Amino acid sequence: MGKKKSSTPSESFLLLPTPPSTSPIVDTHTHLASTFEMYRTRYKEGGIKDVHEFVKHMYVGRNVEAIVDVWCEAPVRPLWKTFADSALTKEDREKLWNGMDYWFVIGVHPHEAKLYNDDVEKDLLEAMNHPRCVGWGEMGLDYHYDNSPRGVQQEVFIRQLRHAVCLGKPLTIHTREADADTERILKAEVPVDHRIHIHCFTDSPEFAQRLLDHFPNLYIGITGVITYSTNTDTSTVIQNMAVQSQGPLRIVLETDAPYMVPANLYDSLEGIKGKLPLCHTAMVPWTAEFVARVAGEAWTAEKVMREARENARLLYGV
Repeated sequence: MGKKKSSTPSESFLLLPTPPSTSPIVDTHTHLASTFEMYRTRYKEGGIKDVHEFVKHMYVGRNVEAIVDVWCEAPVRPLWKTFADSALTKEDREKLWNGMDYWFVIGVHPHEAKLYNDDVEKDLLEAMNHPRCVGWGEMGLDYHYDNSPRGVQQEVFIRQLRHAVCLGKPLTIHTREADADTERILKAEVPVDHRIHIHCFTDSPEFAQRLLDHFPNLYIGITGVITYSTNTDTSTVIQNMAVQSQGPLRIVLETDAPYMVPANLYDSLEGIKGKLPLCHTAMVPWTAEFVARVAGEAWTAEKVMREARENARLLYGV
């Protein structure tokens, strides 16, 4: 039998065409190590051999100003420190990161709450002292997969929130199909004026509105999932914001790479066959383009990018 032909598009399609916005990109939630590992898995013959080369190659000419890299495993991966230490000085960032600002948040994902213990917590607290650390997370509740028991998820969520609040660290929150418990815990444990990022929001618009009303420094994270026909809730959140607010949209843009390639990107990829196996930060402008489309006539991709960029500064100080 002949060898089965791969359905993975050529690596060249990861080098994106002219984006719908050329404003500076700040990706407020990406998993860079996992993205590079996915690249190496799907493109075994690929020429990129390390994460710094990946950043330089994929982001060249894309005006990627900053990323917030997310570490959320238990046990804590020591690799976080290798990445963060390589971005300590401006000279390092120019040489290794192509001038991009590298920041990170770290916590334990609800999927891995069952693995949380004192040793993990000690490692997280150590990481909080690093100059490139800008928040605690992602943490929260996930009742869709229930990879950890719900009671354990709640206990670990509360434990992490208390440390983060005590340290004054912004919160990166994962919540899926857990509206009532997430809302109850956040309102019980977090000061009203604390900075909060509800990452990759896909739950009910009513839930989003209650959080926005209660926490004035809370922002909704928008990923490429907003472009999927299976998800209308996120678009409704944007439409509600655009109608109700005279000011900026309270959103930040993110990829959650390597997941959730924006569906509208494929309109710009002439000749592609199949689906890209990974997302990366340079795809953010296509998410902004879709946000502008659902927000209404007053919005453009450029305007969405500019406002989301300023919100990232307010939220994480980046």
